[in-house]
Parts: sequence; C-alpha cells; structure tokens
Amino acid sequence: MLIQSLEQKTKLALMTVVLTLAACTVICIFTVYQSSKLISEERSQIYILDGDIPFLAERSLQEANFVMEAKAHIQLFHQYFFNLPPDDDYIKWTLGKALYMADGTAMKQKQAMEENGFYSDIISSSAVCTIKCDSIQFNEHDKKFKYFGTQLIKRRSRDLKRSIITVGEIENVPRTQNNPHGLLITNWRTLENKDLDY
Repeated sequence: MLIQSLEQKTKLALMTVVLTLAACTVICIFTVYQSSKLISEERSQIYILDGDIPFLAERSLQEANFVMEAKAHIQLFHQYFFNLPPDDDYIKWTLGKALYMADGTAMKQKQAMEENGFYSDIISSSAVCTIKCDSIQFNEHDKKFKYFGTQLIKRRSRDLKRSIITVGEIENVPRTQNNPHGLLITNWRTLENKDLDY
C-alpha cells in the first residue's frame, strides 16, 4: 500500500513538473513573440516632438493621397509659373522652381514666352501677374489633368483678366527638396489663354 502510494505520488509529482515546464515554455514563447511584435510595431511608428511632448505621426501610402497630392502639385506648379511680379530675379527664381516640377514641355513654353517678350513686358510695365485656380479635373487612372485658372495682370494703365486652361499628365518621380510631391508634369500645354475683361 505504501509502495503504490509512493509510486502514485512520484507519478503525480513528475506529471506536475512536466506540465509546469510545458506551461512555462508556452508562456515564454508567447511572451517573446508578443514582445518582438510590439517592438517591430513601435519601430515602424514615427513620433514628432512639440517641445517636450511627443505626438504619434501616422504614416500613409502615397497612393492613398495620390489625387490630393497631384492636384496640389499641379496648383503649385501653375502658381510658380504664372505668379510674376516686376522683378527679373524673382521671375527667374519662380520659373526655376516651376521647371523642377515639369518636363521639357514647360521649358518650351517658357522659351516661347521669352521670345514673345512677355517677361520683359512685365518688368518694363511694372505689371503684377497673379493666378487663381478655379478648378482642376484629374483622372487618376490615366493620370491626365485639366487646369482651369483665372490670371489677373495689373498694370498702371489698366487691369486685364485672362482665362487660362492647360492640360498635361502626371508621372511619379523620387521626392526631392525641389519637388516635394514626387510628381512630374509631362506633355504640358496651354489650350486657352484669352482675355476676359478689363
């Protein structure tokens, strides 16, 4: 009786030890897995400091905001290209910024405007050109756009309002300091540039 009781107690103790070891192993594996998962999630998050307070910045794919970024790129390009004060250095600077955002078709249009004396006329008449975006139609499937804007040319003698419609396409390129949206306007041309009223 004592021997059977001793055998049962030994089996029970052995079984308890084996189950405890198995449970500890499972708990350790689960803890290591969860910890590594948590560390990789934390490493993928970006925090922005405002003074001493960290704020979690949310990452998003460029594709999720592509239409909005494309429209912002198109609008910024047109502002650089068409907002012109009577300052030769500033005109060169803004046109230089615009040419980073488009291919050679924008350079051709700039050269045509130079040959027609558009920029020298702005400087000599102290004109101020500003453009207002009325709307942008953008097809995200074929990446083509149509820009509708109104340009105001203020001269000492008179003010002129013009309707400007341009079309083009958008290509993805690497983001740079001069091209923060990582987009390039291609096949850009002006469909309409006509006087509206005085």
